[in-house]
Amino acid sequence: MPARRSVRGLSRGLSIEWGALLPTLSRLLTLGGVVVLVGLLPWLSGRDPALSILRARAGDQNPTPEALAAIREQLGLAMGPLEKLQHWFTGLLHGDAGTSWISGTPVLPGLLEATGVSLTLMAAALVVALSTALLICLPALRRGLDGRPAPTSGAMAAAITALPEFLLAALLLVVFAAWLRWLPPYGWGEWRHLVLPALSLGLPAGGLLGRLFSDGLTSAFAERWVATWHMAGFPRWRLALAALKRTLPSLMPQVGLVVVGLTGGAIAVEQVFSIPGLGRATLGAASAQDLPALQTGILILLAIAVVLGGLANLGRSLLLGRAMRAGAVPMAAPVVGAGRWRWLVPAVAGALLLTIVLAGLSRDPMTSAYLRLQPPGPGLPLGADGIGRDILARVSHGALSTMGMALATVLVTFVLGLAIGLMPRLAAGPIEVTNATPPVIAGLIVAGLMGPSAAGAVIAVTAVSWAPLAAHTSALVSETLAQPHVRVTPVLGVGRWRLLSRYVLPALVGPVFRHAMLRLPGTALALAALGFLGLGPRPPAPEWGLLLADSMPYLERAPWAVLVPSLALVLMSILAVSLSGLWRGREAGGAGQAPRPH
Repeated sequence: MPARRSVRGLSRGLSIEWGALLPTLSRLLTLGGVVVLVGLLPWLSGRDPALSILRARAGDQNPTPEALAAIREQLGLAMGPLEKLQHWFTGLLHGDAGTSWISGTPVLPGLLEATGVSLTLMAAALVVALSTALLICLPALRRGLDGRPAPTSGAMAAAITALPEFLLAALLLVVFAAWLRWLPPYGWGEWRHLVLPALSLGLPAGGLLGRLFSDGLTSAFAERWVATWHMAGFPRWRLALAALKRTLPSLMPQVGLVVVGLTGGAIAVEQVFSIPGLGRATLGAASAQDLPALQTGILILLAIAVVLGGLANLGRSLLLGRAMRAGAVPMAAPVVGAGRWRWLVPAVAGALLLTIVLAGLSRDPMTSAYLRLQPPGPGLPLGADGIGRDILARVSHGALSTMGMALATVLVTFVLGLAIGLMPRLAAGPIEVTNATPPVIAGLIVAGLMGPSAAGAVIAVTAVSWAPLAAHTSALVSETLAQPHVRVTPVLGVGRWRLLSRYVLPALVGPVFRHAMLRLPGTALALAALGFLGLGPRPPAPEWGLLLADSMPYLERAPWAVLVPSLALVLMSILAVSLSGLWRGREAGGAGQAPRPH
């Protein structure tokens, strides 16, 4: 009997250690898989790299077998995939990322210089974000210190958060560079070139951080310890610091996602303002099919995102410290919503958006029947674009295209999130790496594999959108399995599959599906961002991001060509932000908290 007990105890100890090591192993395998995927891009793309290089270097030269063979020999493309992957990885370890297929120069020095530009932009944007968040939090902080914590309306924060970076960049460019001429529209080199890009990148992030911290501070000030501190006569500044320290740990994962999102937003901002940063360089490499530069740019972007996400998680652990290890973290007090009026903003935004869509469905979005950049008039309510096409018709039909792709994406991510979330330990690595990957980076990888297309945009957004749903599923699985009536089922002889189908899945499907559908507007914005960057549908498709990108060259001559697609995107953004805010109110404190939808 003692021997049997010792064997049983040893096996239990080994299973516990293996269960603790499984998430770490999952993370390492996921990172290794990403590195291998990036290294094999030249072969996975299905295109002849030698032909792409020849056309880029000398478009008029005849692609003879001899010329193609010379290029393969020069760049080592005659190696097999595994041999080339080993050669590429060995070079990375020695600081050599290869040679550009287009310019013939080493890739790494130029991209490291571009990385410095991007980090400077992100640092300035972070200052803007923190300053904006502080201003938004001041009313909640003041009410909490006065002993009357109550939620704010959040209207200002929602309005700021509702603007995607690429759209805000276009609007700031129109107003402050084209109309007022206060700041330069393009370029890099002096502080004036940094103002508009930093505002474009920092204001939406600051709006979201302000909303999160305002709700968190209100919840913290409603806890019982605050009344005790008030009666003990603690000064207001110490009470404010304590409330902030109480709020920070639970919000650090969301803060990490916001900061990681700066890497994806920086790509769009750099493209709009022609900033020579890492995102623009990587985007250019994807367009030119310069795969060595694309590989290196993607790895650097992923490294920045993973490091930022890791720092956020480390900060949370340091802030909680012994309270987390002792299980003494207090339960946050819920923030009371704004009653039935909370549906007013999404209802108004949805109604206006539906009006625009219905007004243009009967019009032709493809025919160039008008003058180029014709202003709005009686027969042309919203004017014409640079080719003479009806803007109202293109915005209306673009809504159907964008929302159709978004609906397909959401349904696929719902199934993936539900399936992967049922295996929380195995899925730990993929969930964390995917959460640290903005859709734009996934779009660059997919464009390197199959070129820009509508299907590629759907695949890219799907590849990174399942992670929040999987995290939500994992949290619900843990809660369901901890319920008394479920924990007793194995004793009653209920098998694993019956437990899954009878108790676990019914508790998951409804909440996770609602979460997935609330992400529909945000998914549409992510697809629009890829279209704006040239990583989605190709012209002449009436897709919202593509409409805005096509209109940008005419922003001084025909601002309505930019403002009208922008209005549709703003309404979609407000709808996404307000719905995600409602979701946070219903699923407070759990994994169901949806991050910023775009």
